[in-house]
Amino acid sequence: METLIIIAVLCIIVIMKGVKVVPEQEAWLVERLGKFHIRLLPGLNLIIPFIDRIAYKHTLKEQAMDMNQQTAITKDNVTVQIDGILYLKILDPVDASYGVSDPYYALSQLAQTTMRSEIGKINLDKTFEEREMLNAHIVEAINEAATGWGIQCMRYEICDIVPPESVKQAMELQVAADRQKRARILESEGERQSQINRAEGAKQEVVLRSEAAYTDQVNRARGEAEAILAVAKATAESIEQIAKSAEKQGGTKAISLKIAQDYVAAFGNLAKENNTLIIPSNSNDVSSMVAQALTIFKNINDAELKATTKKSTKKEDIWS
Repeated sequence: METLIIIAVLCIIVIMKGVKVVPEQEAWLVERLGKFHIRLLPGLNLIIPFIDRIAYKHTLKEQAMDMNQQTAITKDNVTVQIDGILYLKILDPVDASYGVSDPYYALSQLAQTTMRSEIGKINLDKTFEEREMLNAHIVEAINEAATGWGIQCMRYEICDIVPPESVKQAMELQVAADRQKRARILESEGERQSQINRAEGAKQEVVLRSEAAYTDQVNRARGEAEAILAVAKATAESIEQIAKSAEKQGGTKAISLKIAQDYVAAFGNLAKENNTLIIPSNSNDVSSMVAQALTIFKNINDAELKATTKKSTKKEDIWS
């Protein structure tokens, strides 16, 4: 009875040794008598106990490896502390098992040396500006070196770059100086633009004032011209009316009366203009003044009559 129990227990152990359940996204490698035999697929798998053994177990998921902080020297001989994160994925579990003893350790060391090499090719300022370029170069160098390891570097991310304290202070001073420079440039640009705007405003003001003065002068000239024309027209009409009235019966007497009235009115206004009063020698003889005015008027009429008669005679000679 005890023998049967022992046999049953041994059978159970053998069955358990021969049945393997592989999880998803994992690769198990089986060696038979020390030689690679088969790769077990996810799910239920059977192997020969005590002859076959699980030699390697690999996860096919992407793995993130924290790269410890290390020292690197830039092209301009500045020592910096730099760290990062390496993302890896096993593509061929057989090569990852038999191509290198410890693929993760090998890639971490390769990433560190590559990172130091890339940092040494650029200046300190470029290390902060060209992180993407550094990451791409490190990934390219790792994948080129690890082609036979069955593992691929998906990406590399630089976490932090720490320069020495003295360099930090110098960079802070440089940044402060650059900000002050930009502030002064912006201030000067603003002042320059303000002066330009004020000059443009003054120019426009002068132009508008000159245009307004020109318009005002033109309007005044037009008004004065129209006024002169109106006065001239009124004067001409009044003279024409006087001439027509003079030709009528009693016209000469009316003109004499008008001249006498104007003379008396003008003589009465002499004292209102200023304190100096000029009195004609014959101021008491109004009739003589009127007679002189009428004589002048008669002479003008006679001259006009002669000119009219002369023109008529010339026209008759031409027609004859």
